[in-house]
Amino acid sequence: MTARSNTSKADQDPAEWLPPAPDALYRYGAEWTATKLRWGLTVDEAEQDRLLDIAAGCGDTAVEFTPAP
Repeated sequence: MTARSNTSKADQDPAEWLPPAPDALYRYGAEWTATKLRWGLTVDEAEQDRLLDIAAGCGDTAVEFTPAP
């Protein structure tokens, strides 16, 4: 992610913003999901729907995370 795209993202979740590079989409979705799982964070319905849409196209991409202590 470039500084410019990070600035355009601000504090938006995947329901509101996705990386402009198509090849970054699956990694972004997996890392976002891993972070939510690691820290036990909630997702709203729109965010969950978008993450499920991304995951549907990811094939066998695994989400790996370690729960926070």
